[in-house]
Amino acid sequence: MMMEWKWLRLIRMAVMLLVLEGCRWCTTDACLEHERIALLHLKPFFNYGNQLQSWVEVKVSDCCKWKRVECNTTTRRLIKLSLNSTRWFDNMGYDMDNGNLNAWYLNTSMFLPFEELKSLYLSGNAIGGDLENEGFGKLSSTLSNLEILDLSYNYLNDSILLSLSELSSLRYLDLSYNQFEGSSHPRERKKQLTSNYVYISGFQLLSRLNNLETLDLSWNSLKNSILFHMRNLSSLKTLRLRRNQLKGRLDHIQDGTQWRLTNLEELDLSNNLFRNNTISFPQGLSSLKSLTLYNNSLQGSLDTKGLSNLTNLKKLDLRWNQIESFQSFKVMKLYKCGSKLELTHLEVLYLDYNLFNTSVFASLNKLSNLKSLSINYNQLKGSIDTKDLEAFINLRELYMGYNELKDLVIHQELNVSSNVEELYFDRSTLNTNILQSIGVFASLKTLSLHDCGLIGPLPNHGWCDLRNLEVLDVSGNALEGMLPHCFSNLTSLRELHISANRFQIPLSFAPFANLSNLKVLSGDENKMVMEPSFYTSVPKFQLTSISLSKCITSQQLNLELPTFLYYQYDLRYVDLSHNNFSGTVPTWLLENNTKLEVLILMGNSFTGPLSFSSALISNVSSIDISENKLQGQIPTTICSTFPHLWRLFLSKHAFEGNIPLCLSVMKYLSFLDLSNNQLYGKVPEELIAKGSLTILRLSNNKLSGNVVPVVLNSNGVQNLYLDGNNFSGEMTNVDLSTFEFPNSIREIDLSNNKLHGKLPRWIGNASFLERLALSNSGFEGSIPMEFCKLNRSIPSCFNPPNIEHIHLHGNRLRGPLSLAFYNSSSLVTLDLRGNNLTGNIPKWIDTFSSLSVLLLKDNHFHGKVPIQLCKLHSLSIIDLSQNMFSGPIPSCLGNLSLPMQTKKILDIGIYRQSTEEDESTRIMIANLGPDSYYPYSYFEEVIEFTTKTGFYSYKGDILSYMTGIDLSCNNLTGHIPPELGNLSEIHSLNLSHNKLTGVIPSSFSKLHQIESLDLSYNNLSGEIPNQLVELNSLEVFSVAFNNLSGSIPEPKAQFGTFIENSYEGNPFLCGVILHKSCSKTDSPSTISTVSEDKGEDGLIDTYDFCVSFLVSYVVVLLTIFVVLYINPYWRRAWFSLIGKCITTCHYSNVGNSYLSHFQAMCLATQIVI
Repeated sequence: MMMEWKWLRLIRMAVMLLVLEGCRWCTTDACLEHERIALLHLKPFFNYGNQLQSWVEVKVSDCCKWKRVECNTTTRRLIKLSLNSTRWFDNMGYDMDNGNLNAWYLNTSMFLPFEELKSLYLSGNAIGGDLENEGFGKLSSTLSNLEILDLSYNYLNDSILLSLSELSSLRYLDLSYNQFEGSSHPRERKKQLTSNYVYISGFQLLSRLNNLETLDLSWNSLKNSILFHMRNLSSLKTLRLRRNQLKGRLDHIQDGTQWRLTNLEELDLSNNLFRNNTISFPQGLSSLKSLTLYNNSLQGSLDTKGLSNLTNLKKLDLRWNQIESFQSFKVMKLYKCGSKLELTHLEVLYLDYNLFNTSVFASLNKLSNLKSLSINYNQLKGSIDTKDLEAFINLRELYMGYNELKDLVIHQELNVSSNVEELYFDRSTLNTNILQSIGVFASLKTLSLHDCGLIGPLPNHGWCDLRNLEVLDVSGNALEGMLPHCFSNLTSLRELHISANRFQIPLSFAPFANLSNLKVLSGDENKMVMEPSFYTSVPKFQLTSISLSKCITSQQLNLELPTFLYYQYDLRYVDLSHNNFSGTVPTWLLENNTKLEVLILMGNSFTGPLSFSSALISNVSSIDISENKLQGQIPTTICSTFPHLWRLFLSKHAFEGNIPLCLSVMKYLSFLDLSNNQLYGKVPEELIAKGSLTILRLSNNKLSGNVVPVVLNSNGVQNLYLDGNNFSGEMTNVDLSTFEFPNSIREIDLSNNKLHGKLPRWIGNASFLERLALSNSGFEGSIPMEFCKLNRSIPSCFNPPNIEHIHLHGNRLRGPLSLAFYNSSSLVTLDLRGNNLTGNIPKWIDTFSSLSVLLLKDNHFHGKVPIQLCKLHSLSIIDLSQNMFSGPIPSCLGNLSLPMQTKKILDIGIYRQSTEEDESTRIMIANLGPDSYYPYSYFEEVIEFTTKTGFYSYKGDILSYMTGIDLSCNNLTGHIPPELGNLSEIHSLNLSHNKLTGVIPSSFSKLHQIESLDLSYNNLSGEIPNQLVELNSLEVFSVAFNNLSGSIPEPKAQFGTFIENSYEGNPFLCGVILHKSCSKTDSPSTISTVSEDKGEDGLIDTYDFCVSFLVSYVVVLLTIFVVLYINPYWRRAWFSLIGKCITTCHYSNVGNSYLSHFQAMCLATQIVI
């Protein structure tokens, strides 16, 4: 019996286990099947760039683990769906003006299966509205749990508001960056007792959303009436109306109505058009805690008495206005029904970017509860007495940077000094003595004195008494010497920023050894010094971040890394770039610091082959060992050692061999730079097609093969740099039906390869291409019409206009400028130099409304310079030299403003080093120096331009300031338009080697920025205007080989630097530099005549010559007549000759021949003169 019970018990336990296992299988983590199918139905509409590649049609695939999907952990039903920017990337550059061309209409019924959905994010998808009878209202009955709906960055308008008003469960609604206007057009009819209908505007319908707490309507086109329509949203806590068209007087925005927004706590009216000097709000906003009026051009003396109704206001933001003072910013009293209303709760006040002076503190002295005051970028000048701050007894944070403060007068006994925890005086000009008196702020935790003009050594007292100090920033000054011993008193210090000074930092870092709480150290651009070798102290600190780039060593010898680094085990961020450290690459830093994420060792002298441990180091996301002296092959162990590597920089070495194939299996690798090495072979197609790469830089190697598969398989790659290699073959023989062109590509650089044949037509399919460089690559033929697809130029070109920079110079392109570039409104740079292009510059060139740089040098263009160029108001550099243009120079070119253009240097943005650690560590790393930045783009815009008698390359900030016009080496005729003197911002003007006539315009004296002026090799005449000596920036000046006469400008200012060759080839010029006196006794009479008579336009010399020639001719004829009269033999011969000429009817021809011969002689003589 006992045995039977035992068996029964075992069987029962087995059954229970099976049941439990079955229940576990039944309640698996997999999502519901019908929701999985519904997600797959959504995928075709939201899968741009294959962002939803984890959404696979495999039954066992759990959709709760798919990207952008979140499920309830219990019911396994979908509760959150993030489809933002999955149909259209945020950075594709679509604009609201042309939104309808890209908009599509959403069938919201596709979301019906997700019955427990709480959050739906659809921002940045170019949605223009919902389908008829398939709007959001259809979701109201099924999606009763929907609380968060984000429709920002779309093309929605008022027509969608009716359907949105039926989603009564919404708590958060984001409609920012759309096309709402708040129009009064009817959206619904409400039947009354009569047969008439009442029309209700769209935004009034939103009052049905009784649970709505947050509404964002920023960046639309809403007018003041929106505030009237919002007045009944009693549940609303946050209302954002940034960047709309609200205007007029702030005290009239309520239109006399009573607001019922009794629960509203945050109101944002920033970036609107309020311009009055009175702030006033109605009653009904009693709960308001935060008010933002940022950038509204409020000006003058601001009356703030209207804030008396906002009794609970805690935060007021008035930044970016033009306020000079306050009329009555004090405790405001309003007695009503026996109660006393006071603005006593204000804790945070932002006054940055206004026009306040130091008197502002007196007008704020009644705000006793103020905890944070920010008054950066104002007109605070001179010194500030801390007694002015005495009323702020609760003040914790004070920001007064970027003013013109000279001194801070500190008193020992002040209430405010005992509470202040953060002081910011960045970019002031303070005396170094402030560090001696700052110790009175005993509670200070943060002291920021960045770029304050502090000089000399750090004092030994004052600042050393701040034992609570946690963050100290004295970077960007001229402090010098050794760090004082009192540094060890700052035992609470967590962050120290001393970059860009002249401190002498010992390699042992002994001054910091006792700072046990130190976590972040930024010491770039100082001087590291050697010390006695017997110093072996182990530091007490364990850093998380250290930056020591560009430190000058005390001797130009190769140094080993600081020894204290051997004792660090908690580093996350290390930057030791641009020093002279030698030896092998310190891979032990990676092995000792298992949490290390970013390692930057670029610009040192590390040698030998590169090798890594085979041990797994999973946290590293970025490694930069560029610009060292490594050689050998790139180790394949890098792929297995760093599985989560995001960025890898190994440029500027002597690496050789093939690109490691294992890089293609690194699924997180996004940024790969192997440029400027000696790599050879083909680019692995698996690397390109892997999908995670966004930036691939393989420039200046020895890579070869067919480049077409590399481009067409670059799925997900945005920036592709293959220039300076040995890629060869044609790019046109491609069957496009076998490829889906990667629309992700923004930049392609294939310059300086060994390609040939015609330009590939399939580049026109690169819908979002912004920068294209195919220079010096042997392309020939005409520019294909498919290029028009890059700028949506003609009806067949439907893609958005994104192309900005095109470089095709140094090829063999021929034919005219076809419609390939027509209507390129986004184009900034067009470089077609050094080709065989022909024809005229088309009149439609004025459609290049953003064009800043036009380079057509060294082609075969002819015809006139089109006046349509004058309509391109963004032009700053024009090079039409070495062509065959003829006719006059358009005078309207003088109307060009030649503005400084930052667009032409590329707004490339940056990658910032980041960490996945806790927020405090992220903040610490964010405060590190500029070496923690990496650019989004390596497509550096370089413009080559002839000026100052040389060929120069302009790039970076210099390019943004460069302006110039080069029309040299053409066949231009006529006078130089005096209107060119209006080009006051031009730096270079070259009109040489043409056929220009007339005088040099005296208006050129207004070219105040001109540095190079070349008018040589023309037919200019008259005198050189003496007013040109006012051109103080002029470095190069040439009027050689013209017909100029008279005295050259007096040799003063810049004209004192010009030598004889600036004037050569003008025989009638005189002056000391030419070793030719201008006195009447030494000069031909014709010269003085010309100099005195400018009205004859310099032609008097030619006239005199022709008269003299005619007189001589008459004398010769008379002589012949006399001889014939005396000698009868010669007379008979002469008449016989005349008779023969008459009989053969050649008389007139002979006459014409003489006349033509005479004119030719005059012209030839004129040229010689």
